[in-house]
Amino acid sequence: MSIKLNNYRLKGILLLFILTGISAAHAEDGYRLWLRYDAISNKSLAQSYRSAISQLVFPARNPVLDAAKKELRSGLKGLLQHQPAEVKTATGNALVIGMPQNNSLVAGAQFKTVLNGLGTDGYFIRSVATGGKNCLVIGANTDKGVLYGVFNLLRLLQTNKPIDHLNTADQPSVTYRILDHWDNLNRTVERGYAGFSIWNWHKLPEFIDPRYLDYARANASIGINGTVLNNVNANALSLTNQYLVKAAAIANALRPYGIRVYLSARFSAPIEIGGLKTADPLDPTVKKWWADKADEIYRLIPDFGGFLVKANSEGQPGPQSYGRNHADGANMLADAVAPHHGIVMWRAFVYDNNVPDDRAKQAYNEFKPLDGQFRSNVIIQVKNGAIDFQPREPFHPLFGAMPKTALMLELQITQEYLGFSTHLVYEAPLVKECLDADTYSAGKGSTVVKVLTGKMNPDLITGIAGVANIGTDMNWCGHPFAQANWYAFGRLAWNPAQTSTAIADDWLRMTFSNSQTFVADVKKFMLQSRENTVNYMTPLGLHHIMAATGHYGPGPWDNNLSRADWNPIYYHKADANGIGFDRTTQGSNAVGQYAPQVRDAFNNLAACPDIYLLWFHHLPWNYKMRSGETLWNELVDHYYRGVDSVRAMQQIWNRMGTYVDSERFTEVQQLMNIQLNEATRWRDACVQYFQTFSNMPIPAKYPRPLHPLQYYKDQRFNFVPGTGGSN
Repeated sequence: MSIKLNNYRLKGILLLFILTGISAAHAEDGYRLWLRYDAISNKSLAQSYRSAISQLVFPARNPVLDAAKKELRSGLKGLLQHQPAEVKTATGNALVIGMPQNNSLVAGAQFKTVLNGLGTDGYFIRSVATGGKNCLVIGANTDKGVLYGVFNLLRLLQTNKPIDHLNTADQPSVTYRILDHWDNLNRTVERGYAGFSIWNWHKLPEFIDPRYLDYARANASIGINGTVLNNVNANALSLTNQYLVKAAAIANALRPYGIRVYLSARFSAPIEIGGLKTADPLDPTVKKWWADKADEIYRLIPDFGGFLVKANSEGQPGPQSYGRNHADGANMLADAVAPHHGIVMWRAFVYDNNVPDDRAKQAYNEFKPLDGQFRSNVIIQVKNGAIDFQPREPFHPLFGAMPKTALMLELQITQEYLGFSTHLVYEAPLVKECLDADTYSAGKGSTVVKVLTGKMNPDLITGIAGVANIGTDMNWCGHPFAQANWYAFGRLAWNPAQTSTAIADDWLRMTFSNSQTFVADVKKFMLQSRENTVNYMTPLGLHHIMAATGHYGPGPWDNNLSRADWNPIYYHKADANGIGFDRTTQGSNAVGQYAPQVRDAFNNLAACPDIYLLWFHHLPWNYKMRSGETLWNELVDHYYRGVDSVRAMQQIWNRMGTYVDSERFTEVQQLMNIQLNEATRWRDACVQYFQTFSNMPIPAKYPRPLHPLQYYKDQRFNFVPGTGGSN
C-alpha cells in the first residue's frame, strides 16, 4: 500500500509541475522561444568565444542598459558556460559596450562617422585593436541601440558565427515596428489560436506576470518597439481610468526593453464613457474630450505611443456616422496626441454595408481621394492585400497610390486563413512577396518596401504592424513553428531587405539545432510550406473560400450569411461556364486601381501570373493554361500537389529526431498529422465541389477522394478558436 501511495504522490507532484509550468526533468516546452542560451556544443568554438570575451566593459546606469547587461550575462553564462570579468578598463581581450556619453572608446574619433548614421535605434559591432589588446565594441547613440546590439551579438554566438573580424552597423528601416494584439478585456483573443490573452487585466496593476518580461525580451531581440494591448474591435472601457492604470503597469514592465504601449480607441468612446451625446470629430466638445483623455493617458504613461483605430468597418463606429470622412476622424485624434508626440494608426480595412461594388476596391475608393489631407502624425495602416489576409493576394493598390500620406503595412502573424496553429506555414515568403512587389507608382522599381520605408517620400513617418499570434500556451504560439512567424515579422520589420532563407536559417539554429543537416533539410520545407498551403487551400488565385463561420476548413459552398461578401461563393463565382472573379476592365475594374503597368499585366491573360489568375479573371473550365493543361486539370493538380507536399514535409521531419528534443519533435509530428488530415479534407472537399460545376473528371492518376462531397458539407466544427467577430 505504501508503495502505491508513493507512486500516487509522485504522479501528483508531476501533475502539479505540469499544471504550474514547472519543467519536470528539464523537459523542453518551447517557452524560451529562440532565446535558448544552451551551451555551445562545439567546444573549440566556445573556447574561441571565451578567449575573445575574457573581460567585459559595460557601464549600465538606467533600466534599458541594465536590461541589456542582464541579458548579455545570462546569454554568455548559458552559451559559453563562462562569465567574463567585469572591469572599468580593458586589460585583455574584452567586450566593450556603451554610448559616447558613457564610454571613451565609443566616443573616439574612429566611431564618429558610423554613429552619425545610426539614428536612435541603430548600433555598430566592430573588432578593434587598441593598446595591445583586441576589443569587440558594441556602440550606439542611445541605450535602445545598445540593447539591440547586445541581442545581435548573442544571435551571432547562438548561430555559431565568427566574431573575430566583425565590422557591422545596423539600423531599422522603419520607425514604428508594432505588434497588434487583438486581445479582449475578458482575455479572449480574436483570431487567437494559442490560448488566452497574456494580459491578465484582473490581476493588474499590482501583479506583473514574469511572462510580460519574457515577452518584452523576445520582442526586443528582433527589434519590435511597440505593442497595441487591445483588440481593434475596441471596448471603450479600455480608456477608463480603471484600465489605464493597468495599461500603465504593463508599460512600466515593457519600457526597459524599448517597447512603448498603444491602445485601440473606440471612436464612440465620448458617448459610451464620456457622457456626450455625439462623437462627431468636428464637434468642439468631442475634440476637447479626446484632448483631455490624451492628457490623462500621458500623465499615467509618459511615453504612450498613441491610438490604433478601426472605424466605419464591419459595424464599428466612425466619422462617417456624422457625415465626416476618415481624415476628419484621424486628424481629430492626431491633434489630441500631437502635444505628447503620439501617433494615430488609422486602419484602411473598411467596407461599407451599403456599397455593392467589389469589396477589393472599397479601401482605395475611400482613402485615395484623401491623399495629403492627414496630419503628419497619422499613418494609414493598410493590409498587405485588398481582401483580408488570404494565403495569397496581390499587393494592396493603396501602396503607391497615396504619395502624400504615411502608410504602414499591416500583416497577420496569427494564421486566421492559414490553418490556425495546427498547420506549419512559414509566412516570411508571403511577406516578402508583398514587400518586393513593384507598384510602378513612380516608374519601375517603386516597390512596396520603398513606399513603407520612406524612400518615395522622406517626409513621412514609417511603420509596419503585425497581428500577434501570441497567447498563454506554454510555447506562446500554439505550434512550435508558428514562433518563426513572430520572429520573421520582427526581423523583416527591422530590415525588409533580409531574405526568408537567412531568417529561417537563424531561427532554426537558435530554436532547435546548429546541425547543418538539420538546418538545410528543415529550412527547405519551411520555405516551401506557404506554397504548400496555397496549393491545398486556394490555388491559382482563388481566395476567401474558407468556411464562413470561423474560417476553419473549406467552405466554398457557404452562402447563408447576411451580406454577399461574407460568403465564399461571392469570391470564386464558380458556375457551369467557369470560375474566378472578373476584376478586369470588363468586370469590376479593380485592376484600374493599380498603376498602368500593373493594371495591364493583371488585365491581360497573357501577362497575368498564374498565381493571381482567378483573382482577376473568370475563365472557362477548359481554358488552356501555360502548362498545356486545362484549367480544371491544373486546379486539381494543385490541390493534390499541396497534400503530397505536406506528406513530403512529414517524411523530412520524421528523420530529425536525433537533432531535436523528444518533446518538440513529437509535438510537431502530431501537428503534422493534423495538417495532413486537414489538407486532404481541403483537397477532397474543394475538388468535388468545383467538379459539380465543371462536370469534368478527376484525372485517373490521382487517388479518389476519401468521402463524397456531402460528407464534407455536413461536417460541423463547434467552438472554433479565435471566433467572436471579424477584423
